[in-house]
Amino acid sequence: MQLTPGKLLGLRRMADQNGLFKMVAADQRPPIKKPIARQLNLPEAPWAEVARLKLEIVRQLQGAGSAVLLDPHYGIPAAFDALARDKGLIVTLEDSIFTETDEGRFSASINEWSVSKIKRLGGDAVKVLAWYRPDSSPANIAFQKDYVKRIGDECAQYDIPFLLELLLYPFANEAAASRGYVEMQAKASDQVLASVEEFARPDYGVDVFKLESPVNADAIDGSATVQALFDDMGRLAGRPWVMLSAGADKEAFRNILVHAFKAGASGFLAGRAIWQDAFTLYPDWDRIVEGLAGDGLAYLKDIAGIADATAHPWHRHPCYADGGAAFHPADTTFRHGYDAL
Repeated sequence: MQLTPGKLLGLRRMADQNGLFKMVAADQRPPIKKPIARQLNLPEAPWAEVARLKLEIVRQLQGAGSAVLLDPHYGIPAAFDALARDKGLIVTLEDSIFTETDEGRFSASINEWSVSKIKRLGGDAVKVLAWYRPDSSPANIAFQKDYVKRIGDECAQYDIPFLLELLLYPFANEAAASRGYVEMQAKASDQVLASVEEFARPDYGVDVFKLESPVNADAIDGSATVQALFDDMGRLAGRPWVMLSAGADKEAFRNILVHAFKAGASGFLAGRAIWQDAFTLYPDWDRIVEGLAGDGLAYLKDIAGIADATAHPWHRHPCYADGGAAFHPADTTFRHGYDAL
């Protein structure tokens, strides 16, 4: 793989000085809105309450991270001014509202938002979550593939990194059916791996994968069998990749990271594993802030330390040429050749 200058710069800003991704996710919408609405006994969570949580997540946690993931609905308007100048900004593009059918889930971008708009506001990367089941209907598979490819093409056009998140999900007619943004119970490892293999193809234009564990969190036992699945996932990704937490608790996510870093992961992009415990204290804002600045920050520092010791710098991934990711072409051809890169 050869990175264009805009993608190279964006990836550098997402990582710390050692090339490790220690990224905090604050782009969640339903997992924040629903508990707030329920607690306040309202049909819809007030915008200001959702925005305030995202602001506090940024304020209290960004110091131990390398980048923050925010959404245009709440996170950007609430926390943009609070974002430190040395922290990367990743912007989510997919809408949290998807179309659920018997054929599968159909993704969509946030209304009136695009890769070009994220680039225009100064985002360092575009993140998209694609719900994907290799065994869904042909129409659904074709739609999801086309959606991801269009985003990849636009990211190439505007020279901005494309971070793709893949998640399995239960079909609407399955016993475990749920619209929640949590790990699918009894998920099939071969489906996780097949999804990664598909979207690792170069025509999708993915620069970094945000991946779920190939086995359920409660099955992480430190065994060679589990490690082999993580190793396969890293091999199939074929480029830098990070782990998502998908609502796993702190201890479970820590165990996941141990396997992932052994398999070559370059860090994490996690949210609820870090800040969910503090959020359960809503609506007591004093205790929420205390929880974020206390246990939340301590946990972030803990997993960041594990990354420091065992994760693999993204720019040293074998997908790049000898010497790692670097500016290209560093010669007189760049001025006239950039548009063709």
